[in-house]
Amino acid sequence: MKEIHIDFRASSPVYLQLVQQIQQQVAAEELKPGDQLPTVRQLAAELRVNFNTIARAYRILDEAGLISTQQGRGTYILEAPPPEAATELRLRSMDELTRNYIIEAIRLGFTESEIYSKVRNELSDHKGEE
Repeated sequence: MKEIHIDFRASSPVYLQLVQQIQQQVAAEELKPGDQLPTVRQLAAELRVNFNTIARAYRILDEAGLISTQQGRGTYILEAPPPEAATELRLRSMDELTRNYIIEAIRLGFTESEIYSKVRNELSDHKGEE
């Protein structure tokens, strides 16, 4: 598993940052089906966060069908999640990315029209990259 980076100053909760980074690693094939994740306690100690935070992230990933925790054996990346779970996970990620972008842009003093304009320009610049 590639290193996880947590930003404690970010508006996004730690458990969602973890969910997003694991999702991204799976999407980028840095984590593959069958790969084992660290235990909740190992990752909590490594990231210096409460183990309940890691457990919450793992629970979300498990409910989405991305990982499986097997008592006494560990937590593993599953085969590609079912389409409805993958869609739900993608939508959650998009919601969180959008929320974080807007919160941060407003915090920096940008107006609603400036934010809309920037998003439109970026979308226009990236057409065809899907």
